[in-house]
Amino acid sequence: MSFKIELFDGSQKSWTLDAQTEAYANMGKNTCCQIHLDHPSIEERHCRLETKNQKLYIKDLRSSRGTFINGAKVIEAELKDGDIMTLGELEFVIHDLNQSKPKFPLMSKSEKWNNQLKTLESVCLTNNTVLLLGASGAGKDVIARTLHEHSVRRNQPFQSVNCSALTETLIESELFGHVKGSFTGAISDRKGAFEAARGGTLFLDEIGDLSYTLQAKLLRALENEEIRPVGSDKIIQTDVRVIAATHQNLYTKIQEGSFRSDLFYRLNIINIEVPNLKDRMEDFDDLIYSFARLQRVRFSFQAIQKLKKYDWPGNIRELKNVVTRAATLYPKMYITDTIIDQLINRSGYAADSYASSNKAGSTESVIKEIEKQMIIKRLSANRGSQKLTASDLGMPKSTLHDRLKNYNIDVNQFKNPN
Repeated sequence: MSFKIELFDGSQKSWTLDAQTEAYANMGKNTCCQIHLDHPSIEERHCRLETKNQKLYIKDLRSSRGTFINGAKVIEAELKDGDIMTLGELEFVIHDLNQSKPKFPLMSKSEKWNNQLKTLESVCLTNNTVLLLGASGAGKDVIARTLHEHSVRRNQPFQSVNCSALTETLIESELFGHVKGSFTGAISDRKGAFEAARGGTLFLDEIGDLSYTLQAKLLRALENEEIRPVGSDKIIQTDVRVIAATHQNLYTKIQEGSFRSDLFYRLNIINIEVPNLKDRMEDFDDLIYSFARLQRVRFSFQAIQKLKKYDWPGNIRELKNVVTRAATLYPKMYITDTIIDQLINRSGYAADSYASSNKAGSTESVIKEIEKQMIIKRLSANRGSQKLTASDLGMPKSTLHDRLKNYNIDVNQFKNPN
């Protein structure tokens, strides 16, 4: 049982302390130190590492520059697996060798996609920015969270910001924070996602929808590792690992002049292209069975075969929605192939492998009516709660809001019924 202290500079230099017996190691520039660090930012005797009761502790030895754990200055502290220790300009990662490290858990039966997933195990061990490219619903958010949960920052916060969900002012506030009175509605100071994710991971979803002005501010934040809240003159240092995602073609947007090339190259350190569901159908059975178990619904063999013939323009998210829809509309029923046409929402797609052209209009209206009744049913059960209803239906809250508007459904009629 032991701890490894790894220098976080790519050199793979590390030191090991035995945790079974009480031991200590001074860290500093002095050659007498057990962990000798020949660097101008390190003091002669900077700090001391000690093992007690199979735990690792650090004690600052009155250094002028201080000792920091996960960005916080400490005098004495217990060190845990994944902690980031900063001495001067050097960073170290603590590895508790007593704990078994799980491998990156996401796998695929598609050889091409599985080969990409295998590379993410080493990506987890770095602080490099990751750019996830792929269509909506392909699972980019799942990959981002899994990367965080298996990184050296896993004990720190994971913050997610959808860059297309809010106005430019609100997105800037969401990212960088704001001070009271900086804009209409700013009734108090607020920390942004960069601060909320300190020491952890910041997931910027739909980065391709960020305005050109905010792209410049985001680039400065990434390059300088500092932010300035809206309406403030104060500069705040940041400590986050950024994972960005988009369904858009950023190369095209750069050519059109709507996305900054310098921001793209700053984000594009590790590039992962997430495939569409139709391009990894080897995983279809595993995916539908996992969703079906969660929703407690069963599909017949013929039903699954019919689902496999569908093009899945909404990818994994659409598949999850179909399973949720089946469990909601046909609870405790065995889903056969005759029901499948009623479960797939084909409206909005020009090409549909299921419907013939002469029935497309009537089928679309039937599907819309089924969806409307399904929303009404769940709103009634949840007493008007849009959050719970969206969760039950397996759709984003923004999508539910659009459906309520399109179907002219008044949520208030479901609140506090007599």
